[in-house]
Amino acid sequence: MDQQYFLCWRVVPLLLLMPCGLQCMSVHILAEQPVHVIPGSSLLLKARIEPGPLEKVSTITWEREPETGKAPVRVTLATCPGGSQNCVGRRPSVHVNVDQQEATLQINGYSRADSGVYAVTVTDHTGANTTAHCIVREYEAVHHVSVSINVSHSLLICGEAWGTDPHFSWLHERVAITKAVGRVSKDGATLFVSMTPICGHFTCLVSNKLGHSSATYSAAPCETEGRGTMAAVVCLSLLLLFGGVVTFLLLRRHRQSKRGERLHEHLDDTI
Repeated sequence: MDQQYFLCWRVVPLLLLMPCGLQCMSVHILAEQPVHVIPGSSLLLKARIEPGPLEKVSTITWEREPETGKAPVRVTLATCPGGSQNCVGRRPSVHVNVDQQEATLQINGYSRADSGVYAVTVTDHTGANTTAHCIVREYEAVHHVSVSINVSHSLLICGEAWGTDPHFSWLHERVAITKAVGRVSKDGATLFVSMTPICGHFTCLVSNKLGHSSATYSAAPCETEGRGTMAAVVCLSLLLLFGGVVTFLLLRRHRQSKRGERLHEHLDDTI
């Protein structure tokens, strides 16, 4: 038993001296990347900090650099002591809140210049740094919607240029797609047309938080049942009208011939 205690006291100091493992501080940003922000609104990033049992947060630093470029310039937005709850950023629009397990960065009046790769660095009491990154981009409206057709596979494909988080929906003759017309793919961008032949107007509507745009593919006009019935009614009406005119002319001719016979008989009697 004494030997077991002796071994435990030998192992514990070794664990405490390890540079990582269970003793390392971790930090990660609580957001699905990339983060898209509408211009004029506020960017809000939250970082979760998990220090080790023997570690203490000394400072928290938020920085930003361009997402692309050969020599990106990193800009420091705020550097805050670990024990302070409120921290003033380098700009009036930058605000940081800090506690032992969470750091929040808020930038008001977001613009395209605020896009880039954000980094939050946590420094512990020994000077060791732990960093997490997050990509932030501008939320853009829907642009340049188009519809193309694959005739051999009876597909209509909707395309959109560079809008953020586009949502697709389809209309046929200004009505939502039914099973008789076809089915839409899971992402909404493709319409599998089941109707034969392909006819009418197919409209793809693409939308996001900033608005919507649409494009239409026009096929040959559809011969609907209502139009066929209307055509039959028109033809029948024309036939009846033509028949009435012919009957009227025949009756008129017959009456004129009868009148001529009577006039001839009257002349014969007078002579």
